[in-house]
Amino acid sequence: MKNLKVILGAAAVAATFASCKDEAKVTAEKHVDHYTVYVDSVNNLSAETRLANWEAIQAGYAARLAEAEASLATLENDADAKKKVEDSKAKYDGVKQQAEADAAKAQAAAAPAPSNTMADAFFGAGNVVGNDMTFAWVNKDNILSVYQKFYETFKANKDSYSRQDLDKVKAWYEALDNRKNTVEKEGLSSDDNGKIASLKLKFAPSFRWERMTAKGEENQDAKDKAN
Repeated sequence: MKNLKVILGAAAVAATFASCKDEAKVTAEKHVDHYTVYVDSVNNLSAETRLANWEAIQAGYAARLAEAEASLATLENDADAKKKVEDSKAKYDGVKQQAEADAAKAQAAAAPAPSNTMADAFFGAGNVVGNDMTFAWVNKDNILSVYQKFYETFKANKDSYSRQDLDKVKAWYEALDNRKNTVEKEGLSSDDNGKIASLKLKFAPSFRWERMTAKGEENQDAKDKAN
């Protein structure tokens, strides 16, 4: 009888241990599932929602990943569970890269445009010159005023421009002339066209002189440095 009690007692302990082990395994499987579901949920969010809540998403991800990785030991590195975790890691890495790219774009868009003081002086602040210099904002109604401002700005500051500055002025002037060719076809009045021609006649010789003297000064500076 005593031996039976011992056997039954041992069996009860074993059953309890097995029950605890099963419960731990179930909990571990839940943690893995919670992790994969979380990653899928993040993946399904809109870019705007991810961007607005990225810090919280990162914190939630780190906590669930830690639980899932700890659970793999309890599951004795179950192949299916391990694959779930690795697949979700790869998926999240892709989401993270996209989120960081979106954040960089948002930051760049929010940053104030770099100031180009010289371009602002020639064309007015807010009038985008851009690297392509298309001058899309110049039209038949404002092109005369653009040429007038350009010429007056050059005339007032010509003595202060370096050779590099004059190269910029030349590029802008040529691009503005290209825009004028388009504007003429869009209904530029003959009166405005004539006034623009007068401004161009005044600008051209003055610019040539300034560029020539700037080049001479640049060459002299180079000789002085060499000596």
